Amino acid sequence: MATLEIDRVKKSYGQMDVLKEVNISVGDGDFLVLLGPSGCGKSTLLNMIAGLEDITSGEIRIAGEAVNDRSPKDRDIAMVFQSYALYPTMTVRQNIEFGMKIRGVPAEERARHTKIAADMLQMAHLLDRRPSQLSGGQRQRVAMGRAIVREPKLFLFDEPLSNLDAKLRVDMRTEIKRLHQRLGTTIVYVTHDQIEAMTLATRIAVMKDGIVQHFGPPQEVYDRPANTYVARFVGSPAMNIIPATLHVGADGRAEAAVSLPSGEARIAGIPLSAATLKGYHGQKVLLGIRPEHFSLSTTGLDTHIDVVEPTGPDTLAVFSMGGTEVIARLEPFAAAAGDRLRLAVKEEKVVLFDAATEARLD
Repeated sequence: MATLEIDRVKKSYGQMDVLKEVNISVGDGDFLVLLGPSGCGKSTLLNMIAGLEDITSGEIRIAGEAVNDRSPKDRDIAMVFQSYALYPTMTVRQNIEFGMKIRGVPAEERARHTKIAADMLQMAHLLDRRPSQLSGGQRQRVAMGRAIVREPKLFLFDEPLSNLDAKLRVDMRTEIKRLHQRLGTTIVYVTHDQIEAMTLATRIAVMKDGIVQHFGPPQEVYDRPANTYVARFVGSPAMNIIPATLHVGADGRAEAAVSLPSGEARIAGIPLSAATLKGYHGQKVLLGIRPEHFSLSTTGLDTHIDVVEPTGPDTLAVFSMGGTEVIARLEPFAAAAGDRLRLAVKEEKVVLFDAATEARLD
């Protein structure tokens, strides 16, 4: 296992800055997910950790040792690619053993490591097949097995599930989770899929335009996003962001005034520090509410439902707050467009953002 430290790392191509002073530090056995849309710099950062891209400035340390000037083969890493990168004329066994054979590992030891990896990934029955005889999920298992036998300090995964169909993605996500639990090795994993990030990570770095917008545990990223970009990117449906005005309530706690078609309503008891509340009293803010933090009620917000979307386990209700379309995820119920519903809000889960900077208020 190994720690990974990314210290003030920048990457530029001429005048274009792709990564803008990235700082990330994870401990032994952590599962770091670099999450963001295409072009945000996450794959570039992974390639820099691997040694496939040069660093413009800053330092990357693996197990406390700077690796900026080390070649990929000297960094003690193993990488699993999106494309599998298997040799088509070799069997599964030969693909897994190939790297060990090149390094001069004795045949008996190669066989032992291959058996351990094959048993761990439940593919012992596939060892004598060729890649053309395997499904996409089986090929990805082989690619993972080839990485496991390296016994590296660090595993790097570059969007390994993006070529798989929906069901296989779920199955392979579980396999990768099991793999991490069994090996306890530090993993860095690149994806644009926030479900993969939430289910796999011990730490998430949400990226946009070469900048880490939020770095922290998955639940923190979900519950207390650093800004509205993170709030909208993580979660499906995304967090509702609603214009509001902040007031001091009769109990001295925060109240957010929002407009509804039926008139103004106030959401009281929002957790906010006294200093922030004093500074923002009477100011425009952005109110963040996750869809699941609404619930049916006999009191609360008086809403007019525009769209109802039953999904089976729950029902999505679309309505307007503050002139913005809002989605509530509710328990299954019988309703139709045009109905009026009373909805309560879990005030303790509400997040407020600065209207100008869109940064979270504490």
